[in-house]
Amino acid sequence: MARKVWVTVKPLAKHEKIAAGAGGDLAASINAPASEGKANRRLIELLVEFFHTAKSKIRIVRGQQSKRKLIEVDAE
Repeated sequence: MARKVWVTVKPLAKHEKIAAGAGGDLAASINAPASEGKANRRLIELLVEFFHTAKSKIRIVRGQQSKRKLIEVDAE
């Protein structure tokens, strides 16, 4: 069963981190720019570490060009 979670992304941050927000949402600060998909790729790399799962198990369902994204994490 897949888990879906909303993530709010802050690109070009000085420090990278993922923190739990209100209602189970996540807030991610990443140092990659929001151009050419760089921020999305870095976000997925950070989520791999956060959820301790494989990169192939995480995908962006909605919000590829938005700061607020719906992420799906497949259960192993």
